[in-house]
Amino acid sequence: FQQFSDPGSRKEHVKITSESKPGFLERLSETSGGMLMGLVTFLLSFYLLFTNEGRALRTAKSLDEGLSLVIPLDSIHSVSQQNEGRLVHLAGSLSTSKPLFDPSYGLSIQAVKLKRNVEMYQWVEYEDSTEYEENGEIKKETKYSYNTEWKSEVVNSRNFDREIGHKNPSAMAVESFTAVSPNVQVGSFVLSKGLVDKIDNFKQLSLSNLEDPHADVTRGGDYFYHSENPRRPEVGDLRVSFFYAGLSGDDPHLGSADKVTVIARQRGDQLVPYHTKSGDVLQILYPGDLSVEEVFQKEHESNTMKTWALRAAGWLAMFVGISLMTRIFHTLVDWFPVVRDLVNIGLKAFAFCVASSLSLLTISVGWLFYRPLWALLIGLLSVVPIVVAKSRVPPKKQQ
Repeated sequence: FQQFSDPGSRKEHVKITSESKPGFLERLSETSGGMLMGLVTFLLSFYLLFTNEGRALRTAKSLDEGLSLVIPLDSIHSVSQQNEGRLVHLAGSLSTSKPLFDPSYGLSIQAVKLKRNVEMYQWVEYEDSTEYEENGEIKKETKYSYNTEWKSEVVNSRNFDREIGHKNPSAMAVESFTAVSPNVQVGSFVLSKGLVDKIDNFKQLSLSNLEDPHADVTRGGDYFYHSENPRRPEVGDLRVSFFYAGLSGDDPHLGSADKVTVIARQRGDQLVPYHTKSGDVLQILYPGDLSVEEVFQKEHESNTMKTWALRAAGWLAMFVGISLMTRIFHTLVDWFPVVRDLVNIGLKAFAFCVASSLSLLTISVGWLFYRPLWALLIGLLSVVPIVVAKSRVPPKKQQ
């Protein structure tokens, strides 16, 4: 059944649903489905941990190889045939052949990328639920609240619990887009698409020097508004903002062109990906003027952060998988509150220890082909959680 509580503003209501408390067989069936999901998650964690170690070591070796081979260029304004096919390092200002335009708003800028961001004023639904048991039934009380906000994506109001009074348009009259310059250079060298993709440090473009492009468009701050009253927008109104990345020419309002540092393979007057002997690809771009050592240090730091993030994700996946697979023991005793809580604590501790040991063991196997000594040390470390857990079990009393 449903019970509504509406104060009259049509911006908030409460719905209460109830269902019979599931029986033992039903709970056991749900647990069995969770065990299958846990098994899949458990197996995927091994793949994630193992492949991550190989990727991390391969990337580290590729970076070391690149550091030993890279050649800093003396000049970016001339192309030397002696460096053909070699890994080179250069730094300089970005340049593009022509500016990027948005004729709909009378805007142009000399940059690598120009992004138009369109937002629509829409209803947004928020949901807050609580469950409780009453008269042998499980009841769920859900509070729905509605607010109007600027959103870059269309919010489908058909999925709202109550669409009446909170209906959004099905599409935007103006679309977002990103324009990219077809030719980007640093000095005499043309950047590959992969290097251009790395230029993504977007900054909002000030519209203070522009006029209103149309009679039905009003400029307010750094936005163009498709609204009769931008200070009191209505659902369906639009506002448009612009962002740019990689300023490639001197601008009286934005300053001088952005500088970048690039490490890539020279092919004629183009900078393209460099394939290392380790099987990795090097095409690096950072904002600013950096030395060779600074670039490779940043790449090593990025590789280390990614490696530890994936290790944590792999351990968590293994912990969740083991918890789901052993959940059946909790279900078997869940009608005894004290026993249920003790079993729950024991299962969590078991999952923690086993996940930690198996994660370390998997990492050591991943290192076995690259650094056997470190693999052996990590393998020995993997037994520590089990030894610690076993040492906390009191010995049997002598008969």
